[in-house]
Order: sequence, then structure tokens, then C-alpha cells
Amino acid sequence: MNIDAPKLDYAALSPMLILLGAACVGILVEAFVPRRARHWVQVVLSLAALIAAFVAVVLQAKTETITAAGAVAIDGPALFLSGSIIVLGAVSVLLMAERSLDSGSAFVAQAAVVAGSAPDRKLASEPTSHTEAFPLALFALGGMVLFVSANDLLIMFIALEVLSLPLYLLCALARRRRLLSQEAAVKYFLLGAFASAFFLYGVALIYGYAGSVDLAAIHDAVNGSPANDVLLFVGLAMLLIGLLFKAGVVPFHSWTPDVYQGAPTPVTALMAACTKVAAFGAILRVFYVAFQSTKWDWRPVLIAIAMLTMVVGAVLAVTQTDIKRLLAYSSIANAGFILTGVVALNERGVSSTLFYLAAYGFTTIGAFAVVMLVRDADGEATHLSRWAGLGRRSPLYAGVMTVFLLAFAGLPLTSGFISKFAVFAAAIDGGSVALVIVGVIASMILAFPYLRVIVLMYLSDPAEDGPTVSVPGGFTAAALTIGVLATVALGVVPTQLLDLAGEAAQFVR
Repeated sequence: MNIDAPKLDYAALSPMLILLGAACVGILVEAFVPRRARHWVQVVLSLAALIAAFVAVVLQAKTETITAAGAVAIDGPALFLSGSIIVLGAVSVLLMAERSLDSGSAFVAQAAVVAGSAPDRKLASEPTSHTEAFPLALFALGGMVLFVSANDLLIMFIALEVLSLPLYLLCALARRRRLLSQEAAVKYFLLGAFASAFFLYGVALIYGYAGSVDLAAIHDAVNGSPANDVLLFVGLAMLLIGLLFKAGVVPFHSWTPDVYQGAPTPVTALMAACTKVAAFGAILRVFYVAFQSTKWDWRPVLIAIAMLTMVVGAVLAVTQTDIKRLLAYSSIANAGFILTGVVALNERGVSSTLFYLAAYGFTTIGAFAVVMLVRDADGEATHLSRWAGLGRRSPLYAGVMTVFLLAFAGLPLTSGFISKFAVFAAAIDGGSVALVIVGVIASMILAFPYLRVIVLMYLSDPAEDGPTVSVPGGFTAAALTIGVLATVALGVVPTQLLDLAGEAAQFVR
């Protein structure tokens, strides 16, 4: 039996090939480059690969093709989301490269050392770092780019694992609070494994219904297959569980606050920004390409999930006393807002979702960069009581954090306002007025915890033994600058990115 090799459009696949190839080179660097030189070699390699991958995305602009035997689709949404993942990934790598805040970096020097042991305490004070974090991040970013381009459910599953497995490892590598970090990684891995199993079983049931895992073939089968619809809808429900878990949507959100709190903060920033872009990119492609003709069956379910996600995320954010957990519940509520754009089921819904994902990513990474700077003797001071009077201790960074919090709250002249306005307008166009009303109410509730932090920073007296605000190194300063500029620019002059998202809103099938 002869098996013909599929034709590959290497130019179209070049962004993900560059990232995955650089990740493999990064592994060789770990094997052959002396330890003292690895950090800078890995940083330069990672940033060079991300710049090259972004250039490759730009060169593919307006490309619409399906390659690799129909398994990968390169179209407007895939290119826009790939570019967003690469740019946000580069800003996250800047945070990972920071070494001036912790002795070494945010990552432990030897991951296998038992948390809390004497060797672990010794390593915490040594100026060495775990440079394997960089190739792991590149593998995760390469998987995310493949995830948003996958035109085949099996390729989508492979991409899901390629992006997830490095993230499980990265979560466990915190230099400080190792036990919390390892607990978060185990929890993320176990729940992620369950979600992946649901996804794979859903793929099997949909294959049983459609006779194919290709999204276009599934679309054709949905329109004319005589097979039992039970296979279709049970399979779709299981597929949905895997995708919504990765996006941190209620009721599959329980991992989010624990993992956000336990993971090294640069990894939390990477997950909060890039993973959300990848997850919603896959959700858009699955529902708009394969299952759009059954929208009357699944759209009410997604609307209910979006309402629940916005309300649960907003209400639970009010009760948080840890800034990383507050940002985690904020991300859950924002997943509900993004889902509002997805269920609009029109071109405006796609473009507003693309804009929201890019804008939210910059704001999130910037907020976590500020979290990295507020420190006491135990490392990052994440309890909100430790942020009292921060505006007097460091007006500059308190001001920067205020910009990010106002953007999360959706106030005008910030990217958050334009993002929410865009998805709500798309939802109204799609006839989901009730969803928009719930979204507005959830936004009002969610503004409270953000304003509470602002009041705490400016109107409370700082404690005598309060934390200090570290002077950021060049990498963190660059990430903060990019975050602030993007948050303000996308709130004041959003037209260009909105137009770009509008032009990129067409899927190929």
C-alpha cells in the first residue's frame, strides 16, 4: 500500500515551523552551551525566533489557503490570531528574561529539587536560573499558532497537547513558593488531562457521525448526513468541554485562580494573554467553519454559558484578597465578554472578538508586570493589604497599574472600553440583547474590585513594614511600556486595529 505524502505550503506554515524549530534549537543550547552563557543565548534565540515568525505572518498577509492535506487553514483569522500570539508571546518572554528582581530569575534552577528542602532553599539564593523555560515557552507558542490554524480536529488535538504540556511544566518552575507552584502545576495537569480526554472522545463521536475530522467535511455532513444526531450533539458537547476549559469559561474555570496564583508570574502572564487568544481562536474556527448551520441548537447553550461566566467571574472577583487571584477571576469574566462576540455569529462578531483578544492581552501582561515589581522579603507581595499606600511609595507604578485597572473596568480612553463596546455592538447585531444587558451589569459589578485596588493604593496609609516597589530591569520596563502604550493607543486611536480585524474576519472552508 502506497501512502502519498501530503503537499506542504512551507511559506504558509513558516510561522509555526520557525517557532517549533527554534524551540528544538533551544533544547540543543541546553545540551551544548555552557551554563553561564545559556541565559543570554536563550533570550536572543527566543526573541529572534518570535521576530522572524512575526515577519513570516506579515509576509502571508491576505493569504487564504488550505494546506497539509486540508489539516491547516491559513486565512484572515488564523493570521491575525497568530500575529497576536507571537507579539504577546514576545512581551511575555521579556518578563521571563528579567533577572534583576529575583536572584537569577523567576524560575528555579533545578526543577527536580523537593520544595521546601535545604537544597531548594540554597538554590533560591543562588544566581542561577532554569533556562529550559525559554524553549518550553516557544513550544507552547508554536502549539498555539497551530491551534488557531488547525482545520482538522485531530490536528487541533495535537496542537492542544503541544501548547498544554509545556505550560504544565512551566507552572511548576517558580523559584519562590515552590510548593504552591507545584500544586498548581499538578492541578492544571490533572484537570487539563480530563479536558483533553473529553475533547478526544468528542472527536471520535463526531467522526462517527460525519465520517471525517475535517471541519469542511463536518460542515457538509451536518447539512445532509442521515446519521443519528445524538452522535453529533454529544460529540459537540464533549468537544466544547475541552475548548472551554482552555479558555477558562464557567463551569470549567476552577483551575484558573489556583494556577494563576501558583505559577511564576511571567508564566501567568503568558497563559493569561496567549492561551486565551489560542483557545478562542479555536472556538471561533470550530463553530464558524464546522457547526454554523446547527447554530439554533448550540447557540442558546453558549449564550447561557457566557452569561454565567460574566456573572460568576465578576461576583467572585469582588471577594478576592490576592491580586493574582483577582486578575484570575477578572480573566474569567472577560472570557464571558469575549464569548459575547463569538455567539454573535456574524462577521462583526469575529472582528470584535479578534480585537478584544489582542487588546486584552497587552493589558493583562502589563498588569502582571506591575505585580512582579511589588515585593517584600518573601518575593512578590500579592495580598491586597500589602498594596495599601502604594500610590505614595511609588506614584509612577501605581499610576501604571491604575491605567490597566481602568482598562479592565472598561472606562473610556482605554482599550477595555473599545473592546467591550465592539463585542456588545456585535451581540446586538446578532439579536442577543439580553446577553448584552447581563454583560453591562457584570461590567458594573466587576468595576468594584478594580476601584477598590485603586482606592487602596491612593487613599490608604502605607504600612511601616510594607513592600517596596523594585526598579524594573530593561526587559520588564520594555514590557510595561509596551503594555501601557498599547492599552492607551487602542483606547484613543483604535481604528487601524479594528479595520485590520474587520479585514481578517473571513474563514476559509
